[in-house]
Amino acid sequence: MTVKRIILEMGTGNDLYGGDYTKAACRAVQDALHHSSITLFTSLGYDHKDMRVEVTIGVSQPDQVDTTAVAATLPRGKANVTVVEGGLDVEDTNGGTPHVIATAAVEAFLAIDADDWSLTRN
Repeated sequence: MTVKRIILEMGTGNDLYGGDYTKAACRAVQDALHHSSITLFTSLGYDHKDMRVEVTIGVSQPDQVDTTAVAATLPRGKANVTVVEGGLDVEDTNGGTPHVIATAAVEAFLAIDADDWSLTRN
């Protein structure tokens, strides 16, 4: 059996007034998830629990993200969250905290036996 990436979704989230990198990261993940309606699992009889989910978050202050809190927002699969430098901070000259913008890539992997599948023409 080979592990194959079956889903890739991207999202963006922000925290405009609190400077909270974890909140922005969670919103980016939710944005990515709301772009998907994956019927593969129910259609083909796969169990969501068998899915490995890799989340990559980009923010300006990676050490400020609580990866456990981000992983907890995922409804299915075994999650691993990695935070890298990216995203964007926009200075708020009136409020004193940055407007935090996070980006997220959510990838889902599933062990699939390629010998069980073949493409056919209709």
